[in-house]
Amino acid sequence: MKRIVIFASGSGSNAENLIKYFKSKSNATVTLVLTNNPHAKVLDRCKKLDISALSFNKVAFTKTNDVLNLLKSAQPDLIILAGFLWKFPEQILKAYPNKVINVHPALLPKFGGKGMYGIRVHDAVVANKETETGITIHYVNENYDEGATIFQATCPVLSTDSSEDVAAKIHELEMEHFPIIVEKLLS
Repeated sequence: MKRIVIFASGSGSNAENLIKYFKSKSNATVTLVLTNNPHAKVLDRCKKLDISALSFNKVAFTKTNDVLNLLKSAQPDLIILAGFLWKFPEQILKAYPNKVINVHPALLPKFGGKGMYGIRVHDAVVANKETETGITIHYVNENYDEGATIFQATCPVLSTDSSEDVAAKIHELEMEHFPIIVEKLLS
């Protein structure tokens, strides 16, 4: 049985989707969810889904090996960033080479980098009058949104679409594709 650890910072809809998807599978399971936000809704979702979840602070993540030690105990086969907003520390990336992935709400390399997350990405897509956007699932490296692309899925952007309309389309793509790509990576 493959083990998945998820990092999230917010509501946790992608985390919940992954947890539910793998509950019905015999090849992998989400064993732990970690968050940098002690008030994140993902903690409530995990409680309802009976999944272990912990929050940590910046010191535990970047200055000590506390989070790395948590990961070592969890023995993940894959670490998934699902709406996790902090840059991933080098010591964790070195301990888990090609085992940390992220989903980004745009077609990288467009609209990526520091500060480009959530509605900010969709605002930029609309402001730039893009006719297409999508999601990028990619490996995580030492730079924001610069790791190798694993998968992209696209959707049209209409001239009448608001940032919220684009966000809804992106959310659908994430719900549909993210669990399947994770399962493929684990097999």
